[in-house]
Amino acid sequence: MRPTKPGVVTVTLNAAIDQTLESPGFAAGAVNRVVAETRTPGGKGINVAAFLAGGSRPVTATGFLGADNVSLFEALFRERDIQDRCLRLPGSSRVNIKVVDRTSGVVTDLNLPGLRVPEEALDALGATLDALTLDHGCFVLSGSVPAGVPATIYATLTKRLHAKGALVAVDTSGEPLRHAVAARPDFLKPNAHELGELLGRPLGTPGEVARAARELHAGGIGLVVVSLGAEGALFVSHDGAWRALSPPVEVASTVGAGDALVAGVLAARLDGNDLETCARRGTAFAAGKLARVGPVPPTPERVAALVGAVRLHPLGNA
Repeated sequence: MRPTKPGVVTVTLNAAIDQTLESPGFAAGAVNRVVAETRTPGGKGINVAAFLAGGSRPVTATGFLGADNVSLFEALFRERDIQDRCLRLPGSSRVNIKVVDRTSGVVTDLNLPGLRVPEEALDALGATLDALTLDHGCFVLSGSVPAGVPATIYATLTKRLHAKGALVAVDTSGEPLRHAVAARPDFLKPNAHELGELLGRPLGTPGEVARAARELHAGGIGLVVVSLGAEGALFVSHDGAWRALSPPVEVASTVGAGDALVAGVLAARLDGNDLETCARRGTAFAAGKLARVGPVPPTPERVAALVGAVRLHPLGNA
């Protein structure tokens, strides 16, 4: 999994602004006091771009942004030296509100609707991706699919990018995931629940998840990584299978942890590392991100300190 062209592109069809409100003792139907607020640009592909930026490869972000609230995204791209090839659409990118009550540990999510994407915008995105394949060898397609976009979009884009010789990573769920699997991306990162939905059966144990991941790998997907939340992650490829367990870390926010895992594994894999090293580095990167709010990567020193604390267990063939 080493592309001949250096650049990495992340594709975000349904970008979001993540607004976090801290409200001690939050109660529905009552007047609540907010003691702190943060707003960060988000969406899975935007997060992956932010985590990859500053590494050994140039990073480009594309997809769709609402023209009415684009400033946070543009500031992130400038700050992290991410090439901005996102298409602006009329209206606003969606806002995801998280109300955090630290006294009870309860988080309440309020997700606003996003943009509706017209067919001509999808055509423009396809042309943008074709142009980017000239000097970008890896594309990350991740996140939910907005209104107006067919559930087959990631499958369609995977086939289109493969025809241009690019490597493709996919991280999505539901019907878009089901269609994408049929197109055999090079790297797939579902979580255990999404994988169970995809295969139509409950996956209650790490062993059941590992068997399911092997099914996807046997079907032609080169690298399958399944996140298990606090239970770690499973990694399956042609050179083995591992379960990685994260060291205990301080948690400021779990938002974007899966995107950090994708970025960490992808960066290690593109550098030619074996699966064991990718599992260790990806898990360490995701663990380091947990202490930060928003798409802020851990420092290289923090990742290096965590790498040795990641516990790895080889998975048998059962």
